Amino acid sequence: MRRKDREVADINQIRKILDTCKTCHLAMVDHGKPYVVPLSYGYTLDNDLLTLVFHCAKEGRKISILQANSAVCFEVSTEGEPIFDEATPCDYGYYFASIIGFGNAEFVTDFEGKNAALKLITKHQANVAYEFSQTQTNTVSVLKIVTTDFTGKIKPGR
Repeated sequence: MRRKDREVADINQIRKILDTCKTCHLAMVDHGKPYVVPLSYGYTLDNDLLTLVFHCAKEGRKISILQANSAVCFEVSTEGEPIFDEATPCDYGYYFASIIGFGNAEFVTDFEGKNAALKLITKHQANVAYEFSQTQTNTVSVLKIVTTDFTGKIKPGR
């Protein structure tokens, strides 16, 4: 990380960023070209092991890409506020917090794994504990990224 003064190393602060964010941007490579999609997510964070889970349709471009190449980059970021000094326009910026990481997307296919992932997503997105039926679980694909390759960054507000 170039700006070590903005690095977030504290696991509790990383957890706070993950809790605050609701959308993860998942980047993939499709025939040599980048492709990014926004996804709702759930997560677990045990020490330095981050697991992100997503649900999506059972078919489509994202699925086809990941079947051919599971390597991904992901990003979550908070909404901040702009910094603008009329006297020095070159000092324009934005307060933010973000996490960027890398890994491989895995398809979760067993009922228990998919159900657990869907519960994490609904808990994170809506703070609701929900039980999914076999029928509901079978209607979606579930993706999982397990990684230790992620960094947090922050430019705190005043």
